[in-house]
Amino acid sequence: MILQRRNRIIRRSAAIRAMVAETRLHPDDFILPVFITEGKDVVEAISSMPGYFRRSVNKTIEEVKELWSMGIKSVLLFIKCNDSLKDNTGRESWNPAGLMQQSIKAIKDAVPEMIVMTDVALDPYSEYGHDGIVDVQSGYILNDETVEALTKMSLSHAAAGADFIAPSDMMDGRIGVFRKALEENNYPNVGIMSYSAKYASCFYGPFRDALDSAPGFGDKKTYQMNYANRLEAINETLQDVEEGADIVMVKPAMAYLDIIREVRNAVTVPVSAYHVSGEYAMIKAAAERGWLDEDKAIIESLTAIKRAGADLIATYFAKDAVRLLQAS
Repeated sequence: MILQRRNRIIRRSAAIRAMVAETRLHPDDFILPVFITEGKDVVEAISSMPGYFRRSVNKTIEEVKELWSMGIKSVLLFIKCNDSLKDNTGRESWNPAGLMQQSIKAIKDAVPEMIVMTDVALDPYSEYGHDGIVDVQSGYILNDETVEALTKMSLSHAAAGADFIAPSDMMDGRIGVFRKALEENNYPNVGIMSYSAKYASCFYGPFRDALDSAPGFGDKKTYQMNYANRLEAINETLQDVEEGADIVMVKPAMAYLDIIREVRNAVTVPVSAYHVSGEYAMIKAAAERGWLDEDKAIIESLTAIKRAGADLIATYFAKDAVRLLQAS
């Protein structure tokens, strides 16, 4: 058989496949989510996220130093707030001596060049487990009052030394308010990585276990997006860019590759994607049962996310991925 074109020629060997690969992973692509808890010398396993841990600040510093040595240059911080400090105002979130603020300062002191990103939402601090202030009578999450509280939270993170705030709350108009507040309070160099297209997803379950932040009533569908919608994601993202977001995010990642591509095509700022806890747990569980090869699943999943258009990937597999890339 004589063919004008044999497409398999460029797949013939590993060297050729590598030479023509369109998508490449690099340690610079990864943001590692970090869970921090009170105490000293604490390393607590998270049962629904095998191989992942909550750490006290001193143990977090050890982890961050290891990450830097591996070539991972960005961390996204989440804290587990003591129940006694939770209420419906979120005031602990802007406490200058709070766990998040302590953690930011400690990390920047220990590894000054590490890019520190911080979660901005009220769910870790809320007695109701919601991302905003609750109207107790109706159960509705109050938008403007929540943005006011989150602005205080954002400024406290900036004062502590954060490089980027990462608002995950999905309240309307918050990016413009945060940008204005940062400018007016002399934090012009603090960036905003906005969770622009964050869907109301079942894949967040293990994360809520990690921080004890599951909603105490109802769900988050009045502020997080309907997973049936595509155009809404583009609209939300374009609005965040217009209001001053430096990086935009799609969350989750694996079930939303089409949204990552749509967002990538719509904006000129960097696009991040969050490879969320449920996606991590699924791969871990299947690998434990021998149903798939964990290492191969990690690299294939992350490559797919980047191929879809993500410049940055927040993933619990960041350390594993770097080790696999270095070994390849």
